[in-house]
Formats: sequence, C-alpha cells, structure tokens
Amino acid sequence: MKKFLDSVFELLRIVILALIIVLPIRFFIFQPFIVKGASMEPNFREGDYLIVDEISYRFREPKRGEVVVVKSPLSPSRFIKRIVGLPGEKIEIKEGKIFVEKEGKIQALKEPYLTNLNFDNREYRFELKENEYLILGDNRNFSLDSRYFGPINKKLIVGRVVLRLWPIKSISKIEIPNY
Repeated sequence: MKKFLDSVFELLRIVILALIIVLPIRFFIFQPFIVKGASMEPNFREGDYLIVDEISYRFREPKRGEVVVVKSPLSPSRFIKRIVGLPGEKIEIKEGKIFVEKEGKIQALKEPYLTNLNFDNREYRFELKENEYLILGDNRNFSLDSRYFGPINKKLIVGRVVLRLWPIKSISKIEIPNY
C-alpha cells in the first residue's frame, strides 16, 4: 500500500510541476489560434492550428509583413491579418496595389504572398498615427480589415504567428516576406 501511495504522490508531483511550467508559457508567452474563415487564404486556411508569440512585441515593434492575431475593434472575437502599414506612414490602396509614403518617399509594396489579385476598385487612404497599424487579409475580397474599421492600435495586437502545426503536411515556421 505504501508503494502505491508513493507512486500516486510522485505522479501528483510531476503533474503539478508540469502545470507550473506549462500554464505560464501557455497564457503569457505562446497561445494557440485556430483559423476561422477565408480572409487569409490561400496562405492560411480554415482549421489551421497556429502558435502565436505573445511576448515579442513587448521588446520590439511589429514589422511590415508579419502575420498577427488581433482583437477585433468591433467585437470580442480575434482574427488573423497581415501588417502592411506602420506608425507614421501614409498608405494609399489604389487598383489593388499598396503605396507607402514615409519621409517623403513613396514605395509600392510587392506582396509575394498574394495569389488572388481580384481587388475592389475602391481607393483607400490612411495616415497612421503613433502606435497605429494597417492590417489586411491576404484574401482581400473576403477580408474584414483596416479598410472597413480603420487602423488598429498596437494594444489590440495579441501577438505574431510563428508556427503552423496543423495540418501536418503544412507544418512550417511563418516567415516575413521581403519588401
């Protein structure tokens, strides 16, 4: 009986130790996110299981091209988008292309991650203030993003997507495109 109780006690110690290690990592450093909807297709599909790094932006600013999970400014939900505009920039979206003006220089973004270039013909202009980011879905025809609710404050960014773990055939590290 003593051996059995020792085994149970040892198992309980291991479980408690594992919880002490895993729970802070899960709630404060990395968080899972499951993609819902078509706003990031074909790069991210419904049901993809992603890992979100919640700590990086405490030490550095978000970068253009990073895929982030954000809190919706319209509802309590969270969604996945790509950062295309940074604080202090003027952004113009015209004929499906994004033009960035910073310090008097205008640059057209090359977006190698886009495959569907069927954009609406509307034009959009944004002047991003301090701590404001312009976020867009990769599937621009089916994305509720900054074109509809405006730039988002950095406080709404939950974290950056670093890994795709599901489906198994698509396991990958999420890279930032070169612009």
